[in-house]
Amino acid sequence: QVQLVESGGGLVQAGGSLRLSCAASGRTFSSYPMGWFRQAPGKEREFVAAISRSGEGTFYTGSVKGRFTISRDNAKNTVYLQMNSLKPEDTAVYYCAARSGSYYSINSADYDYWGQGTQVTVSS
Repeated sequence: QVQLVESGGGLVQAGGSLRLSCAASGRTFSSYPMGWFRQAPGKEREFVAAISRSGEGTFYTGSVKGRFTISRDNAKNTVYLQMNSLKPEDTAVYYCAARSGSYYSINSADYDYWGQGTQVTVSS
């Protein structure tokens, strides 16, 4: 069982930056591939980024590649999402998720544990 708590969301102007954090409970955090997803009003939840258990492997959706960076600190049981050059279309509730498996996935259905989400609003 893993409990996830996101933080770091807020209101930022276009072009600005935010860093999201996701703190996990439990002593087996390093055994979970992790992902970040987002959901804008009236839209389905979409994949943003994922990271392997060791942190050496990462993957991004095309719209955030080059602007967002996912990382993790297994000693602190925390995964991060550094978001730069933010755009109004990045506005959404951002969720972190943990997967019980060896590899990360871009499919939300493959993840077993979810945080409550943190709101990111980018003004133009």
